[in-house]
Amino acid sequence: MCIALRYEPSRDYSPQPVSAPRVLVTFSPPSPEIREAILETLEPVATVGFLPEVEQEQRAAALESADALLAWDIARELSDPDERAIPRTARLIQFVSAGVDRVPFDRLPPDVPVASNAGAFAQPMAEHVLALALTLAKRLPQNHAALARGEFNQQTPTLAIEGSLVVVLGFGGIGQASAKLFRALGARVHAVNRSGHTDEAVDSIGTLADLDAVLAAADILVVSLPLTRATEGMLGARELTLMKPEAILVNVARAAIIDEDALYEHLRRNASFSAGVDTWWQEPRGEGTFATRRPFFELPNVLGSPHNSAIVAGALAGSARRAAANVARALRGEPVKNLVDRAEYVD
Repeated sequence: MCIALRYEPSRDYSPQPVSAPRVLVTFSPPSPEIREAILETLEPVATVGFLPEVEQEQRAAALESADALLAWDIARELSDPDERAIPRTARLIQFVSAGVDRVPFDRLPPDVPVASNAGAFAQPMAEHVLALALTLAKRLPQNHAALARGEFNQQTPTLAIEGSLVVVLGFGGIGQASAKLFRALGARVHAVNRSGHTDEAVDSIGTLADLDAVLAAADILVVSLPLTRATEGMLGARELTLMKPEAILVNVARAAIIDEDALYEHLRRNASFSAGVDTWWQEPRGEGTFATRRPFFELPNVLGSPHNSAIVAGALAGSARRAAANVARALRGEPVKNLVDRAEYVD
């Protein structure tokens, strides 16, 4: 079978050995830069094909011959027959996206390792976290609105980042990058991860067993956890009530970690509490629409962004390159990063 590759004069198309591993990309790269990043990273170790460029009658054969898959949103990219054609002998299914909570694990071969791209967008997302937190700490939306009403309020104090306690729930790439930015401004950082240990510079670290205590102590709470069976709905009315009246919550993880109704009611009843929200409970995917069940944007203590914390120039190409590099590790027999424990997502 021949999988078509676009001819590019600038690339060395030296023939691969017959035994070279095959990587099948299940999506069409949305830009030439993303395609280039994938090909540059993988062509030294494998032949690369793009499933959308394969004729319909050849899709099953292309999938059956793949040693690894590189996917973005596999539920949209593969049909039921496609999923059944994935070989049990494949070495890896690698995702370009950092989160895997929407992956249909029950429809993928159970013995094939799956890897996320955790940390791929850590730096731009950390900058976004800091921007949301600073904007809310300095009450910029509230003060701007007051000025527009002709009010000149110099009496209401703002929050100083220096000396504040920032609690980071989820201390992977995003959490660690966020912590570095806050520490540069003089904040103290309490990290929360699974192990209760880290080599990063923090003032203290614990696990989710400490959740109640760290919520009560936080001046700023950064939510950067993956959405799993254990974290879904983790922050509800009881947990929010534990927080300081003037605390700031910033969520760049998944909306479903926080109860939508509970957050709205807490913000409505506590004007000094504020939230920066980058991920929403109903986001447009495909033909879907964006909506909130509660009128968050009528509240002056909410600052929203359209789930774009990771979107800066070059970020998607960098993410694709990082994911492709993990595939290359698998094909070379090297340790693979960010392997997913399926039990965290399915029963």
